[in-house]
Amino acid sequence: MPLQVSDYSWQQTKTAVFLSLPLKGVCVRDTDVFCTENYLKVNFPPFLFEAFLYAPIDDESSKAKIGNDTIVFTLYKKEAAMWDTLSVTGVDKEMMQRIREKSILQAQERAKEATEAKAAAKREDQKYALSVMMKIEEEERKKIEDMKENERIKATKELEAWKECQRKAEEQKKIQKEEKLCQKEKQIKEERKKLKYKTSTRNSASRNLAPKGRNSENIFTEKLKEDSIPAPRSVGSIKINFTPRVFPTALRESQVAEEEEWLHKQAEARRAMNTDIPELCDLKEEEKNPEWLKDKGNKLFATENYLAAINAYNLAIRLNNKMPLLYLNRAACHLKLKNLHKAIEDSSKKFCSLEGIECQASDFKLSHHIPCDLHVYIQMA
Repeated sequence: MPLQVSDYSWQQTKTAVFLSLPLKGVCVRDTDVFCTENYLKVNFPPFLFEAFLYAPIDDESSKAKIGNDTIVFTLYKKEAAMWDTLSVTGVDKEMMQRIREKSILQAQERAKEATEAKAAAKREDQKYALSVMMKIEEEERKKIEDMKENERIKATKELEAWKECQRKAEEQKKIQKEEKLCQKEKQIKEERKKLKYKTSTRNSASRNLAPKGRNSENIFTEKLKEDSIPAPRSVGSIKINFTPRVFPTALRESQVAEEEEWLHKQAEARRAMNTDIPELCDLKEEEKNPEWLKDKGNKLFATENYLAAINAYNLAIRLNNKMPLLYLNRAACHLKLKNLHKAIEDSSKKFCSLEGIECQASDFKLSHHIPCDLHVYIQMA
């Protein structure tokens, strides 16, 4: 049971109440003070002091000073008036309990309001800080954009200056070429004039010469004409022969039919690889071979990865749809996955390719050969 403190002293004015509460060994660390408008409580184990105040006070501006084994309260009144007593008289236990509960509720509401106000202030501070940061970032971005624009303008000016220099250099080269051409033309004209002059002098000299001299001059002029005009090029044809594809196999061991079939399959596979199939984009060259894909599907079937094996067989069939074993192996995968209709369809295609006939789903079915409730195990080829 706590000890109720009753030896206290108090004084008052019209606006304030001064309460002195002696507590031996009291300190701030171990003292709990609770104050509202109509209730004051001090808990310092084992001491307890309660006061149900005569009139309301301003608990926010009221003060408490702890030290020298005494707590001194300065309580400011809400209304300027003199109190008859410090505590209300004639208060029973129920009324005391109601005052305590009301005071606790008021304190809780005030604490909640203070927390909300603190949170609101914090949010406002965050908004303000965010707006300041956004402004700073905007200024930095604008500064960077201005620097980029200035650099762009500078680079464009340098590029234009370089282009102008290049243009002037090209014009200078063009002028030099034209001057060289003009000089060459002048030289050619001078040479032609000299040639005409020589021919004219020779013609005049030939008139004075004998017929023998004329014949010799005519032969000389014909030689000059032949030397000045080049002869036309001779027409001919170039024949190209390609060596045939030959297998390095001895004649006694040669299997021409199988080799021709292999060449035919390889050509079809190359034509299929040249088509735009999205699945072939990420594959290597050796992985685009139907035989390689068939072996890959067989390995996946052995590890019971039937869906991956079906994908490998599908791609191999897209590359070469004339390999019966691909349909047979895919039918075995469908049987493992209980896709019986697809297994029947692939088996039908396999038998059609083996017999060398064209069959449709309505013409040739193997449904009467494979019961639906029977597991068929087919050894992979």
